[in-house]
Amino acid sequence: MTKSLPKAVTPGRLPATLLEIRRLFDAFDWQAMAQQVEQETLTRVAIVGPVNSGKSTLFNTLKGREISPVAAVPGTTRELHEEQWGPFTLTDTPGFGEVNGIDRANLALEGIRTADVILLVLDLMAGVRQADYALLQRVKATGRPVVVALNKIDLLESDQDAVIANARDKLGEPDAIPISAKRGTNVAHNLLPRLIDAHAALAVAIGRALPTYRRQAAKKLIRNASAFNALVGAEPIPGLDIPILLATQARMVLRIAAIYGEPMSAQHARELIATIVGGVALRYLAGEGAKVIPGPGWVIAAAVASVGTWAIGQVAVQYFEHGKKLTPEQLQGLYERRLKERQAKRSRRIRSQEG
Repeated sequence: MTKSLPKAVTPGRLPATLLEIRRLFDAFDWQAMAQQVEQETLTRVAIVGPVNSGKSTLFNTLKGREISPVAAVPGTTRELHEEQWGPFTLTDTPGFGEVNGIDRANLALEGIRTADVILLVLDLMAGVRQADYALLQRVKATGRPVVVALNKIDLLESDQDAVIANARDKLGEPDAIPISAKRGTNVAHNLLPRLIDAHAALAVAIGRALPTYRRQAAKKLIRNASAFNALVGAEPIPGLDIPILLATQARMVLRIAAIYGEPMSAQHARELIATIVGGVALRYLAGEGAKVIPGPGWVIAAAVASVGTWAIGQVAVQYFEHGKKLTPEQLQGLYERRLKERQAKRSRRIRSQEG
């Protein structure tokens, strides 16, 4: 989302000064980017699954308080329960299957129709049945991303790995996530990141609504932006990728601000990113200049783009966690430290692989 870019950005020509880098930021449609990020806070997840699979327990665990009724009697949930998660709504639906002559499948599907992502919760203790496989295919047929959670691992006394492997095999879902909705096992570190993988906008929705998970949501967002910019940075023509790199970083910072519930004007966002960029401009130019060296130069440029994006994201997180009170000098100092840490880690990994 950029307007016509300044002459500083033409194939084969690099921005020569920090002023030209700042002009690139001025060329972005900040208002449109901010509106896009705000829309991401409206992302919806529907929890579905067979009766008594633990959907309501997971719903309550995520919210941190009891909202949806939980009981050992199959079919306790008889209607849709929608609870606001900030602007993000998590929907707990009645189970699929007939209990006491009541078929709740249509009611559950009603919740699915308004969702962006479907979270299918299955009872690992009950074992995977043909009905579970049929339900998985039914929700996949909606065309929406589906994440499968295998619940109640806390009740498995032995052969846990074998039971999980068998369930995954029967479902044809090697990435199905074993969890304990009751104890929260694997929910924060495995389930939520998988939901974000299924729909990237969930990073903003989850982080803003649940402060406990903000760091994890921000880390996932930063990791995705860094990986994307690594690919962009490998573009062999010097200067051609800079607007895309900076635009990705701008969106990343706006999303991190949204995760921390911080209202951020276009002017504030420009000033924050330009301040951080003040510490990275020369590295961008060095990375771009490396492209004149065929082969290895592109690899170096990709690494510079990835590491730089990661460091900027880390600084942005620190900025918001410190109540936006860090000075420009502190911001740039943080960037330098994060950059060195990342570069040192990368060097150790390379040496380990070579050894």
